[in-house]
Amino acid sequence: MTVAADSVTSLVQSVDWLAIAPPTITAVVGLIILVVDLFIEERRKPLLGALAIAGLAAAIVSLLPLRKGDRSTFCLTNGTDACSYTADHFTLAIQFLVLGGALLTAVLSLTYTRKELPAGEFWFLLLSSAAGAALLPASRDLATLVVALEVASLPAFALVGLRRGDRLSSEAALKFFLSSVAATAVTLLGVSFVYAATGTLHLTQVAAGLENVPGQLDTLAKAGVALTLVGFAFKTAAVPFHFWVPDTYVGAPLPIAGYLSVVGKAVGFTGLILVTVIAFPGYADIWGPALAVLAALTMTAGNVAALRQQATRAWSAVRLLAWSSVGQAGYLLVPIAAAAYSSDDQIGATVAYALMYAVVNLGAFAVAALVARTHPQNRISDYRGLYATRPAAALAMGFFLLCLAGLPPGIIGLFAKVTVFSSAVDAGLGWLAVVMGVNVVIALYYYLQWTALLFRAAPEGAVTGAEAEPVRRRAPAPVTVAIALTAAGGAVLSGYPQLVLRFAADTLF
Repeated sequence: MTVAADSVTSLVQSVDWLAIAPPTITAVVGLIILVVDLFIEERRKPLLGALAIAGLAAAIVSLLPLRKGDRSTFCLTNGTDACSYTADHFTLAIQFLVLGGALLTAVLSLTYTRKELPAGEFWFLLLSSAAGAALLPASRDLATLVVALEVASLPAFALVGLRRGDRLSSEAALKFFLSSVAATAVTLLGVSFVYAATGTLHLTQVAAGLENVPGQLDTLAKAGVALTLVGFAFKTAAVPFHFWVPDTYVGAPLPIAGYLSVVGKAVGFTGLILVTVIAFPGYADIWGPALAVLAALTMTAGNVAALRQQATRAWSAVRLLAWSSVGQAGYLLVPIAAAAYSSDDQIGATVAYALMYAVVNLGAFAVAALVARTHPQNRISDYRGLYATRPAAALAMGFFLLCLAGLPPGIIGLFAKVTVFSSAVDAGLGWLAVVMGVNVVIALYYYLQWTALLFRAAPEGAVTGAEAEPVRRRAPAPVTVAIALTAAGGAVLSGYPQLVLRFAADTLF
């Protein structure tokens, strides 16, 4: 009787609520908003946005007690140290990125939920997606990883298609949904193969199991590794799994396009890092070269496509940002590929680059949202002469573009690119460093071309672009705050790049 009681007791464990606070707070606030939306009057719906912002801010604050990075929960009780949820430094860095990105998206979305989008549904879906994105970096078993990935992705489909009656929005949501479902199916098939070969789902135990796979299961294990990587490569928009990006960004509300470009990518890269570095280190000779080739293809395809955008084409500004994000995804893949050849020390370069990219890319989408108020088709040519009508917005946009290009005064962009470049060189991937250098030069052209357009006057007698605005409308306060926050963040990081570089250096497992 005593033995049985002890056995039952050993299966019971306490939950570390502080460790799981960031995703839990986000999810709970989302549920509260869903319920409150049923009873609140229409004129008071803006309060839901304030509640969502407060919830995301509280989730970010809850990261502070976890800064030591030494907490885990939902652990096995069989004497091993395998846990399903780990709040280490890597987890905290990514959670800060995704929750901060969601918070900026929420601020930028306040104007949209007043007229264009149903407030209750929007805030619930945004917080649900953010909760999944915050759960994913802490996941240390394949089942939790896939569940977190889908919790982050499924609400995003609805957010893209939330503009009812808009053909572009519905088409974008359908393409995004069908492509993502196919990727999820491939991922689940890969995970099932890995489980069949190793008999476990915990990442550390998977790594140990793959080192001793029986000969008859070796092919199955390799297929599982490959299929799992394909699924996460889709989430990162790596070539050739990128085809959904331009149309999805164009059809989505601009704040959601910015959210997908930052938080959506962070989710994909986080999953990719966890499965490669922790679960599949024994197969580095397979995924290392594969990711290196994917990085080269992705940055090249993204930058070449961005270079070909016509300034007078409808939605060309959003399309350029979409293709630019594909090119940036290629840079982010470089340190992950380098980790296969040296060590997981290279992962800090991906985190540093992701943090820089998140700030400035959300800022660029915030300026695009401001310009879209008077030029709904958001052509690149619509930004011509923006400095004459909105000098602060033009200066901010110029700064964001220079950061993405890696030119002064966008020092943080330069340091991030140098860090990624160094990771390739240190890993002996000289050819990949050369490909990256060529792509940086290609990107300089279209970023500088757009930057110059902001300060260029319209031809004499012509009334186009920003100068066609008959009456200057006052910028909405939420959009102004979003632009100001991202510009200030980029300026601080450019003045003190060591902040993000040191922070990223501490994200090792």
